[in-house]
Amino acid sequence: MAWAPWRPWEPLRQPTHVVALSPWCRPSCDTLRSMSLNLGNAVVRALVRQVVPLTRTTIRPGVGLERRTVPATDTVIAAAIKAVALSHCGTRRPLTLGSASRSLPPYSAHVGIDVDTFLRDLARELRPRTDELTDAVLREISPDVPWVWEYEDTAIVASAAVSQHVTAALDINEYSLDAASAAVPPADIETARVLARHGVPLNDFLRAFRLGHASFHRIVGEEVYRLAADNGLASEALITLNEQSFTYMNRVAEEAVAAYQEERDRWLQRRLVVVNEASRRVGATLDITRTAQELADVGTEYLADLVTVDLLDALLPGRATRPATGRPVLRRIAQRSALDDCPDSAFPLGQAHTFPEGSEPGRVLATGQPIRYGITAAQVPQWMAQSAVQREALRTSGVHSMLLVPLWAHGRPLGLVQFFRHRTAAAFDEEELLLAQEIASRAAIHLDNAKRYTRERDTALTLQRSLLPEPVAEQCAVGTASRYLPAESGVGGDWYDVIPLSGARVALVVGDVVGRGLHACATMGRLRTAVRTLADIDLMPDELLTHLDDVVIRLQREETRGSDEMSATCLYAVYDPVSRLCSVASAGHPLPALVSPATVGTGAAAREVVFPDLPIGPPLGLGGLPFETAQFEVTEGSLLVLYTDGLIESLVRDVDAGLALLADVLAQAPASLEETCDALLSALLPTVPADDVALLVARTRTLDAGHVATWDLPSDPAVVATAREHASDSLAAWGLEELDFATQLMVSELVTNAIRYGKDPVQLRMIFQSTLMCEVADGSSTAPHLRRARVYDEGGRGLLLVAQLAERWGTRHGHEGKVIWAEQALPAAARGGFARSPQ
Repeated sequence: MAWAPWRPWEPLRQPTHVVALSPWCRPSCDTLRSMSLNLGNAVVRALVRQVVPLTRTTIRPGVGLERRTVPATDTVIAAAIKAVALSHCGTRRPLTLGSASRSLPPYSAHVGIDVDTFLRDLARELRPRTDELTDAVLREISPDVPWVWEYEDTAIVASAAVSQHVTAALDINEYSLDAASAAVPPADIETARVLARHGVPLNDFLRAFRLGHASFHRIVGEEVYRLAADNGLASEALITLNEQSFTYMNRVAEEAVAAYQEERDRWLQRRLVVVNEASRRVGATLDITRTAQELADVGTEYLADLVTVDLLDALLPGRATRPATGRPVLRRIAQRSALDDCPDSAFPLGQAHTFPEGSEPGRVLATGQPIRYGITAAQVPQWMAQSAVQREALRTSGVHSMLLVPLWAHGRPLGLVQFFRHRTAAAFDEEELLLAQEIASRAAIHLDNAKRYTRERDTALTLQRSLLPEPVAEQCAVGTASRYLPAESGVGGDWYDVIPLSGARVALVVGDVVGRGLHACATMGRLRTAVRTLADIDLMPDELLTHLDDVVIRLQREETRGSDEMSATCLYAVYDPVSRLCSVASAGHPLPALVSPATVGTGAAAREVVFPDLPIGPPLGLGGLPFETAQFEVTEGSLLVLYTDGLIESLVRDVDAGLALLADVLAQAPASLEETCDALLSALLPTVPADDVALLVARTRTLDAGHVATWDLPSDPAVVATAREHASDSLAAWGLEELDFATQLMVSELVTNAIRYGKDPVQLRMIFQSTLMCEVADGSSTAPHLRRARVYDEGGRGLLLVAQLAERWGTRHGHEGKVIWAEQALPAAARGGFARSPQ
């Protein structure tokens, strides 16, 4: 009789073949009840309750052929139980029962033998065939569980587990052991652990477990029918074997599942540890190269023997976007090997390369799906060995397993990570592929953040440097050197400037806009432009800061709502090389350091460093509060050091400690201003600063007395002629006779206006440096205005003549009175004879 596999959700079907039964084969209700209780299985009990009556065919005298429905015999019931149990365990192989007329087994001569003796003899007979039984089970279940043989270690332990199960089943019957207390095969526990490490689902593991037991049970059942003396003995033997099988399976499955869960928990814990370690170590900075190297380091320590990180060349600063072939160009950014110096890497660090179209790396980059595969020396992919040298390197290193994991962030590819194994014998499995993918996905986010930060930082830094002054032109009043350092977190709003003023003076400016990034840079540029504009009208430092404060307040009002409040600090200093006076006003900014010149013959140690006690006004942007200008005299050759707070403040020291260290360095300052800047930065900023830094160092000069001529004039129109004579004599002494006519005309007009419209005292000063400067000062604060005189106007043409003859002219106001100045360019023969080096 042939039985189809039973599905628990379908009712039992009546057999398709008629079975001839002997009249004496009548099972009792007690027999059925005993079988159901002994089996202890809901499936089997349901089967017994639903045993379908069979049709009996006999020939009665005078009646002929007769068909009668009779209960099934114990033999048929046992066979049905066996078929259903095997079907429930997953086997698809039908079981064929022999007819009642089959040939008698060897035990037919010993009718009445008990089941235990029969099973013991059966086990002894099957013992020499243990290997044969193991191979039969493995052959039968291999089509249904091919993943068991996917990994070398799982194939070994699974074969050992089947062999030990066969031995255990034979031991139970041969030595009459209790199936409930039989030892669990160690190979079965190891199989559970290995499958857990490879990420095989628990359901698949249990299915393979059930299939193996069902296959072995079917093979033993065939031997039972072959050797049993009668159907009753076979039925009892099968019932006993079923009971043993269920008991043994439950015990082994319980411990195997526990081992699986334990190993799975251990693997998940290890995976969590690796992911946490990767999260802690990868992306610690916003540097692309360092982040990629951190990824390679973590991958080599926990997963692979060689890790390489390739990023798209278009994502790197200053790289080409795409080659002529249209294939994406990658550049080897980082790599790490278990061997020294990465001899197993196909490409050196920093080399650009492409992959052939249709290759695995190309598909990984395009689809974002990782790939895992094995490599043999005879089957090396073409894209891995594009040259004979690379192929030989792969063959020598012995690479046998590989993971290709994409670096994707926000739906866009960034690059590719390759994990290789050549020293580790085990190949990569699915769990390790998932682990590598998780680490790479986290690293991709950090790389994308680093890429965005680098792009924004480069843009802001370019803007910042473009807004800062170019190398300062040579000044007569000071020699200067400067530095700007962006912060580690990005550029800010620090700036410095050197602005030439009238009268050979110079303005030294340093400021700091609160904030980071492009917004701070743009604000810094607007404030620097405002300072230059205000400086061009020769305002006093306190007046200039007052106007600059108004500019910041106006910018605050123009900002969109919700943005951070704008604020800034600024220090504005004006140095006059004639009087050697320095006028300083501060809007919430640190005061400058004043370093005395080195005493002759005593060396640099004789320098004195002081921080002038000057008033500090409020930061820019508050409004309504006054600023104050303070003046102090500066010795020729002194250093004025202007800086932002990023130079003296840090996370490890306060402002006072920073000022003390600054003074110590300046006391030993070298003669070169450039070297002084380098010494300050190396001493106060040994690492990348947390805040951006602007530094301006100026060495003061004093104009040669022979190049400055000053005359105090009475308030009398008759003195104008005397003033022209003084000017003509000075020009002759300086060898500037070529400028005599124009200079006399300008002096005449300026002195006349001062006497007519101004107040005492009136002073004429001429300065011969890079230009010829004529200045007329008086005690009045009224400024003249340039206007165009009409045809019949008698006056109004004096300033127009001055503006036409001079290269530049203007007015500057002091605390008392004003100065009107006019500047002329020197003849070519007189240029450069007086210039000094800024150092």
